[in-house]
Amino acid sequence: MRWIRFHDDGAVRTAILEGSTVRPVRGDMFSDYEIEDRCLDLADVRLDVPVFPRTFYAAGFNYQAHAASAGLASPDRPAPKEANIGYRATNALIAHEEPIIVPPDATDKVNYEGEIVVVIGRKAKNLDRDNALSAVFGYTIGNDVSERTWQKTDSTFWRAKNTDTFKPMGPWIETDVVLDDLETVVRLNGEEQIRFATNDMIFGIVDYLVRMTRYLTLYPGDVVWMGTEGTSPNLLDGDVVEIEISGIGTLRNPVVRQAG
Repeated sequence: MRWIRFHDDGAVRTAILEGSTVRPVRGDMFSDYEIEDRCLDLADVRLDVPVFPRTFYAAGFNYQAHAASAGLASPDRPAPKEANIGYRATNALIAHEEPIIVPPDATDKVNYEGEIVVVIGRKAKNLDRDNALSAVFGYTIGNDVSERTWQKTDSTFWRAKNTDTFKPMGPWIETDVVLDDLETVVRLNGEEQIRFATNDMIFGIVDYLVRMTRYLTLYPGDVVWMGTEGTSPNLLDGDVVEIEISGIGTLRNPVVRQAG
């Protein structure tokens, strides 16, 4: 099943997506809901982010080549020995097709990071390896846009990762997913940049959920972005980034650099 959130007469509504047919619902996708009688066409609606999370988590350096490119897979600086989680800010979220706005004082080192996003479906604490995935509602796609100079010079990621519009997410949540079958493809202006097995992580989703819930409680609608593979070229004004994950969909966003 696919779930979307869309703009409807001044409000943001939730709907089930069946092919190109949008079926609005009343209620909560994570608990009780009722399907309305009316139907809309996907081409006629403007999508919002498919979920607005209570808490926004993000894995760091969770694929081998990406960790190596950051100097974390060498004897002098080994990759983390356990799943390592961070946070992102909800102000940075934007939907499919909305523009990534690069501030005028950003350097040229602005990169994409194509990621699978885990959407939590129930309250969860002290998960184990046998029941961890039962807390997952579904999966969507994220683009963890990063300004690398700020990332190196600021003491936190407050602007390098969390500038407004730096977190595209969508286009929808897919609940029927076989993780080992997924492949991620990133295209820049229609040209393929990288292709990798989505589930080929250093620490898998189960590893993260088990370790996280040892210390904190997850709630319905929380999201966990699972990291990326490889490296990115610097994004330029007018570029279009597409992140496709087979079985889920394609997240597409243009890049706009503000004039100084």
